Order: sequence, then C-alpha cells, then structure tokens
Amino acid sequence: MTMALAMFLFFVGITLLITYWAARRTSGASAFFAANRQIKGWQNGFAVAGDYMSAASFLGIAGIIAFQGYDGFMYSVGWLVAYLTVLLIVAEPLRNAGKYTMADVLAYRLSARPVRAMASLSTITVSIFYMIAQMVGAGALVALLLKNSGISYHTAVIGVGVLMIVYVVFGGMLATTWVQIIKAMLLMGGTILLSILVLAHFGFSFANFFNAIGHVVYHEKGVEVVKDFLQPGLRFKPPYGALDLISLGMALIFGTAGLPHILVRFYTVPDAKTARISVVWAMGLIGTFYILTTFLGFGAATIVGRDKIATSGGTNMSAPLLAQSLGGDFFFAFIAAIAFATILAVVAGLTISASTSFAHDFYTNVIHRGTERKPGEEVRVARVTAFVVGAVAMAVAILLGPNANVAFLVALAFAVAASANLPVIVLSLFWKRFTTRGAVFGLGTGLVASILLIIIGPSIMGVDAPGATAAAHLIQSPPIFPLENPGLLSIPLGFVGAVLGTLLGREPAAEAKYDELLVRASTGIGAEKAGGH
Repeated sequence: MTMALAMFLFFVGITLLITYWAARRTSGASAFFAANRQIKGWQNGFAVAGDYMSAASFLGIAGIIAFQGYDGFMYSVGWLVAYLTVLLIVAEPLRNAGKYTMADVLAYRLSARPVRAMASLSTITVSIFYMIAQMVGAGALVALLLKNSGISYHTAVIGVGVLMIVYVVFGGMLATTWVQIIKAMLLMGGTILLSILVLAHFGFSFANFFNAIGHVVYHEKGVEVVKDFLQPGLRFKPPYGALDLISLGMALIFGTAGLPHILVRFYTVPDAKTARISVVWAMGLIGTFYILTTFLGFGAATIVGRDKIATSGGTNMSAPLLAQSLGGDFFFAFIAAIAFATILAVVAGLTISASTSFAHDFYTNVIHRGTERKPGEEVRVARVTAFVVGAVAMAVAILLGPNANVAFLVALAFAVAASANLPVIVLSLFWKRFTTRGAVFGLGTGLVASILLIIIGPSIMGVDAPGATAAAHLIQSPPIFPLENPGLLSIPLGFVGAVLGTLLGREPAAEAKYDELLVRASTGIGAEKAGGH
C-alpha cells in the first residue's frame, strides 16, 4: 500500500508540474478554452482517447465483464464502435463551424440566446453525470489502496475533486490536454502488459483461456455455482433484457457524438484535416483498448474470482486485483496509479467542458447578449464555474457511495447526451428547415425525457431485499419504466421534440444562413481565419 501511495504522489507531482508549465502559457480565452488551437493531430488523438477511456472503461467494464461475462462485454462493443458516429458526422463540421463549444454550431444560424441557454444546461448536466462516475471510481480506488492510513471514501473523493479543480483553474485546456496524453499512454501500456500476463497465465493458449471462461466458479446466496461466461443472460435477462441491450447500444453509439468533453477537443486543433487525423488516432487507440478489456474482465473472473473481488472492494476493483494476482504489489500499485491517472484526466476534461460552456455560452452570450467583455472576464467566470461543478459532483458521489458501478453511471450520461445533444447537432447541420424553436424543444425534450426515465427506472426505483446492509435504490418502490438505460425511448423523443418544434413555424433567417453553414462546415472556408463563429 505504501508503494501505491508513492506512485499516486509521483503521478500527482508530474501533473502539477504540467499544470504549472501550462499556466505560464495560458493567457487569454483562446489559450484557456482551446489551447490556442495548436494541438497536433496525434496529440489530440491521444488526448481524445485519454478523455474517452475513463474510469468507467478501465474499472467499470472490467468489473461488469468479471461479474456478468458476455453481457458485460456488450458495453465494450458499444464504446468500441461509437467513434464511427463522431468521425462520419460531427468531427469535421464542428471544427469548421464552431469556436469553443457545441452551442457555437447551433447558434451559427439560429437565435443565439435560447439555443445557448439550453445547450449550456445540457452540457453541464451530461458533464456532472459523467463526473459523478469518475468521482465514485476515484473514491473507491483511493480508499481501498490507502485504507491502512485511515483515508475514507469521502476524503478520497474530496481530494480528487480538489486536484481536478487545480488542473482546470490554473492550467486550462493545455494542461488538461497533456494530462490526458500522458494518461492515455500509461493506460494503453498498462492494459497491454496486463493482457499479456493474463494470456501467459493460460500458456498463451486461447483454447485454455476460453475454456476457463466457460467454467467460472463462484458462490451465489451461499451456494456454489458454475456458469458459462461466454453465454448471454447474466445481466440482460427476460423479459426486457433484449430491449435493455438495444437501449444501451443506442445510448453508447449516439451518445459519443453528443458528449461535450469529447466535442470541445476538436476546437484545439488548427484545421479540419487535423481534426480528422486526431479521430483516426483516437479510434485506433480506443479500439485496441476495448478489445483488450476482454482479457481484463474475463481474466479477473477466472484468475481472481468473483468471490474475492466482491469481498475486496466490489466490481470496480477487478482490474487492480487482477494486476496484484499476476504481478504482485508493485504491478498492483502501478495499475492502481494508472486508474487514478485515468480518473484525474477525464474529470479535468469534463470540468473544462462544463465551465467553458457556462462562461462562453451562458454568461457571455445569454446573460450579456454576446457583448464584448473585459479582458480575462470570461476565463474568470469559467474558473469559478469549475469550482461549483466540482463541488456538485463531489457531493453526489459521496451521496451514492463507493458501490455504484461506474460503467453503468457513465452509460446514463451517454443516454442524456444522445437524447438531448445529438438530435439538435444533426438536424442543425443537415436540415435547412430546422429552427430555433426546434433546437430548444429538442434539447429540452431529450434532457427531461432521459432524466425522468432514469429516475422512474430500475436504477433509482426498486425494492431492496429485507436485511440489506446498504440501500441499492434511492426510491424504495417498484420501477415504473422497466429499462435500465432510457436511450431506446428518450433518443427518439429528442428527435420528435426537435422535429415538432420546427414544424410549428418557419424561420426564414435560419434557412437563409443554412447554405453558408453547409459550405463552411464542409470545406472549412473562413474557419481558420476567423477562429470559428
């Protein structure tokens, strides 16, 4: 445990040095929000991958596969293919038509104030959902590693939150980008090494590996059971299992293209070509990583065992415990430090996207109607927002406790992003008739529908077994909506709201600017010179 603490402190020291270096080079809004658009393609690709491969991926997916086998692997599949949506639909148009946030693209031809207000609300909601998951993972990880030193889950969550705020407030996008690049390199290296050790355990024989996965032994309600983890049905069970899987897939595939902290990364590169290059780099890294989660999850189930994982910190500890089993305390400390680095990098990215959206969209363009502000005022507002968003995420993570599975929590964030953000981005870029009312209705409908369905679904509502030591559901009542993930219903509702809102009236000014937006989004003419709209 002392070794783990030393690695934690070593990584924190490196990231604080990066923040200090970045702070000396961060002057003005463009530097704070977009790193002066000087990030290279491969750098942004690593940073996008670092932003995307979160604690949900490293800790949560490994845990879900270790406990629910094939069904858990479906999370990996969803996240693996999701970047095709980003590459084919949003990366290039966003870079060409925007400046700092998603709302810049929507406001290009629509009425700025209502659209920016709703987009800012949606961005902050998605960011906080996602951030809560990272905080839960961080708190559980740090509390487990440092339990002998008396550090509790609550203290760990607060500590991570403070570090995250320091990165964003002082270093801005430049510090956040380099923390993400280093984290992506560490995560890929650790995952590849751990996967090789898993295969070595089975004599580099895939036949032996998959044979072990087909006969996983564990105890359920005091009875020893043997399950084939290659067969579906451990998580997505009748009568709604198939619908839940489809709903999850929709949320992951469409939600990625609406995630604010992913979208802002495309404003850090100098041109659209670099944006495309960065997505290709990111897809290669992300695809490799999610394929390797197979070895992490199934390796933990067969080598460590579900019983030991359950009594040693829960599902989120599957990957660190696998590392300890295969490589001893040093490798355990190394993998745990990588997980910690993962959390810090992703949380910093989420915080800067939320604070950028509030400062640029809501404060400057909604409250002050886009009027010229004093030098540095927008950046100061963003820094204050970072404190507030961080505090809210810390409070909710403490309320939920260390046992909430982080992959599941992130899937909900994807559902909100897919339901609220994606419909209005797609329709704004590809439908000439689309209006401001349609954008507001679409954002509002998707946001309200996804959050409401989450609240009345089995994630929040449910009756716990008598004598349960900790409540698994916040509302002790049978769920009204049967699916864990609301995407199957909330995503179509987001599109329906946007279409119906548009059909309620015409907006000639928005239609007149559509051709201009289309040319700029497709070709980038004017984008580099103006630095976005």
